[in-house]
Amino acid sequence: MSKKIGIIGVGMMGHGIARNIALAGWPLAYLDHPGNQPTDDLDSAGATRLGTLPDVVEQSDVVILVVTGSSQIEEIVLADDGFVDALRPGTIVVDCSTGIPAVTRRAAKRVEAAGGRFCDAAMTRTPKEAEEGRLNLLIGGGDETVAELTPLFELFSENRFHAGPVGAGQMLKLIHNFVSLGSAALIGEAAACAAENGISAEILVDCLRRGGGHGAALERVAPFLLEGETGQMRFTNANALKDVGYYSELAGATGTGRNIADGVLSAFGWLNDNGFGAAMVPEAAKAFRQKT
Repeated sequence: MSKKIGIIGVGMMGHGIARNIALAGWPLAYLDHPGNQPTDDLDSAGATRLGTLPDVVEQSDVVILVVTGSSQIEEIVLADDGFVDALRPGTIVVDCSTGIPAVTRRAAKRVEAAGGRFCDAAMTRTPKEAEEGRLNLLIGGGDETVAELTPLFELFSENRFHAGPVGAGQMLKLIHNFVSLGSAALIGEAAACAAENGISAEILVDCLRRGGGHGAALERVAPFLLEGETGQMRFTNANALKDVGYYSELAGATGTGRNIADGVLSAFGWLNDNGFGAAMVPEAAKAFRQKT
């Protein structure tokens, strides 16, 4: 509890992280930003609202970035906006976004050149688990840094996977999201076909649950198929397109096969091109019923 924590990005995922840190009594400052979720509960828990990036950085021992992706990391860490200049020696920057590993490593070098340390801790699960302090963290960083951060990570995560050095957490996240989002897209496409052929959602979901289609992706999509609810997977098709695109770049650079990735990328590309980018991933089951 001696470390001062700063957080940049109090959106759907970052709010839960910030809330759990504040409720645990750790000193917390956050960047006031239009993209934040309502922060009255953070203020009530003792968090400090600050107006600029340097304000947050210069007051923090650990700075957590919970932003959309590599473009935002480049804007924050790699741009000349005062972020790096405000770092004090030994400050740890934790990148919880989903991004391109090469950009993550460049950001780490910039932070390290300024006397800080860097760790990537990409997240899986949803805003619901973020609020409950039950995220999964996919971590890349040095052993000593990760060990030092573990008491902090334990405040907002249930499971932690130290995949290797800086950038490895991002790689594991891209692989995970390709599997997770690809599975959800597959179920959505299959559900659209089933509905158009007169098979009820109840029968389809029951059949899949009792067979080879059972799994986490089905349980996140099923509430939409059965009740029109998206709360189990509050993740937009626009974000899915970004993440699968990142995975495709990774696979291409690695040289491994990406035929299935190309199909998933095409599916999310179609959703975004046809007005469903802001819709949640489970809603693809309805969108795919449009005749092409």
